[in-house]
Amino acid sequence: MKILKPAGFSLLLVTALLLQSQSSLTGGNLVFYSIAALALIIFFFIVVSVADNFMVIESKQMGLDNEKEAGLFPHFNQLFQSKQPDYLKKAHVFTLRAGYDIPMAGEPVEDIREPKVTRFAISPPDYFGLRPIPKVVVEEGDTVKAGDPIFYDKQLSRIKFCAPVSGEILSVTRGLKRSIANIVILADKEQQYRDYQLPKPTASRAELVDFLLESGVWPAIRQRPYNVVADPDLVPRDIFISTFDTAPVAPDLKLAVRGRMDVWQAGIDVVRRLTEGIVYLGLDGRADQESPYAITRGVEKRYFRGAHPAGNVGTQIHHIHPVGTGDNTVWTLAVEDVLLIGELFQNGRFDTSRLVALSGNSYATPHYVKTYAGANIGELLAGETIRENSRIISGDVLSGTQTSEGGFLNYFDNQVTAIPEGDEAEMFGWLLPLRDRASISPTIPVLSNQIDITTNSHGEKRAFVVNNDYEQVLPMDIYLTQLMKSIIVNDLESMEGLGIYELVPEDVALAEFSCVSKQPLQQILRQGHDTMIAQG
Repeated sequence: MKILKPAGFSLLLVTALLLQSQSSLTGGNLVFYSIAALALIIFFFIVVSVADNFMVIESKQMGLDNEKEAGLFPHFNQLFQSKQPDYLKKAHVFTLRAGYDIPMAGEPVEDIREPKVTRFAISPPDYFGLRPIPKVVVEEGDTVKAGDPIFYDKQLSRIKFCAPVSGEILSVTRGLKRSIANIVILADKEQQYRDYQLPKPTASRAELVDFLLESGVWPAIRQRPYNVVADPDLVPRDIFISTFDTAPVAPDLKLAVRGRMDVWQAGIDVVRRLTEGIVYLGLDGRADQESPYAITRGVEKRYFRGAHPAGNVGTQIHHIHPVGTGDNTVWTLAVEDVLLIGELFQNGRFDTSRLVALSGNSYATPHYVKTYAGANIGELLAGETIRENSRIISGDVLSGTQTSEGGFLNYFDNQVTAIPEGDEAEMFGWLLPLRDRASISPTIPVLSNQIDITTNSHGEKRAFVVNNDYEQVLPMDIYLTQLMKSIIVNDLESMEGLGIYELVPEDVALAEFSCVSKQPLQQILRQGHDTMIAQG
């Protein structure tokens, strides 16, 4: 807001006096008093607005729930926003103004099936920061149990990457420059689990860390900055866990803990011992009913309301306690990872079972399947009716990885999306809107909340266009355009100052979707992370 300075106010009064002195006796006084009254109204409006802005800034620095409610008067959108449910009245709530929910068809229904999957894989590329050629400790034909070590990074030999299922090693598949693409396992009909000697309840943190490293569950813990596998030699400032997903047609994570709340709580109890700080639980504040995760003990609960990416753990970290350098290192876990730790300590099993959503408008009936980490995509989709010429994605449409029926589910994914390829020609493109499409632009009306999304990007890569599209969908105080440009020109100081430590690729995925310049923002950000890691 442009503030009227005292000099401008004085000039307005002088102008009013001149007009009054030159006016006639009949209407001069009326003109003078009208202008003077208008000037006073403007002056007091500016004073009140500035005071309101200062109160909002102060409340934000103090970490109040809704900084917009701390001003002198309510904002326009607060007058018409929906009423919060009763369970949020005394909760710590963050209401996000930026973001966008893509109105995509293909949300999975609550129908859980168990397809017969015989092949599973553990893939080094799923873990960012590892060397492309790790040390593989098994050979083709070996028999392994779930939890047996498969490989380790030569620089991180303490961290073991273990078999998600028991069975026989079928193959060690190599990629470019003899890098390890994946190690494929033919699963046993009845799963066999590695035996563990659990640490005592009185074990120290160091003993607990050593056990987690040896057991194979440690790679599930990720570290920010950079979203790499957590460094066991560091003690994180805090640990963050998001319990809901707002990505397009994402799975309902409440189903993951149905009947397993004891396992969930056991995992949380272990995670609490890994930090001297706080374990923050990001909860869904958009629903009418309270989340089942709300009964979790020993954590700080924060509710989030708003459009995607409200469910991203990076967004939650930014609003609760941002990450940076030095002692600002934090760790993150997904719901499935907490359950993995809970199963280990509750039942003594390395159990990577999870619910995976088969979602997207290419499926005849989107639903859920129960399987293990690293399942073969082809066997997972066997018997499914999928539209021809569709793209299969491990993950969601914004940040997932294109795969095929010969590929395998990425370790950190709990969704397999299928959408039509957008390779057909469009007459006049966007100039002739013949079909409904998702867009953050008000010039393109969205007539349905069940749009058949395709892979068509509706344009080609071009020079950066400076606008406010990123700010509309990124609920963070980060100048994303300037950050991306600094990465491209390899300006390390600017990258650090503009907030590269706070972001991972999934945080900018929605901005990439809305980018009119069609820039590969996730790829650019990962390039920046590689540069910063190389520089130490």
